[in-house]
Amino acid sequence: MARARRKQDRESRIREEIIVDAYGPEEQAMGWYYYLDDKLQFPFHARCVASVPTSPLRKGDTIEIRKMASEDSCSIDMLVMTRWKSRNIAVPLSQLKAINVDESTTQAIEDWHYWVAQGYCF
Repeated sequence: MARARRKQDRESRIREEIIVDAYGPEEQAMGWYYYLDDKLQFPFHARCVASVPTSPLRKGDTIEIRKMASEDSCSIDMLVMTRWKSRNIAVPLSQLKAINVDESTTQAIEDWHYWVAQGYCF
């Protein structure tokens, strides 16, 4: 029962706080962008939990997340910035699990992971 409740709470937060008043894909993306930018406490460390073709990270890699990528970069996926092999790169937030972070950061990342896992898109 608690699991179902958490999903209802998460769905309500997404609907009423994150994408409220969003009338199209661009507005949903910006809702997510500003929610994450506000809730994530940078910098923080994260572990890659899934390899994806568009990212150099491999499962198990640990990195420092410095900030959100630019708004323009986040129109299709939520990307965060890290330093990788002497370069600043953007990687998908969906492939990361935060390490030892505050409750706000944990909840925001879990909200994004939930959105992605449900197959929602902009």
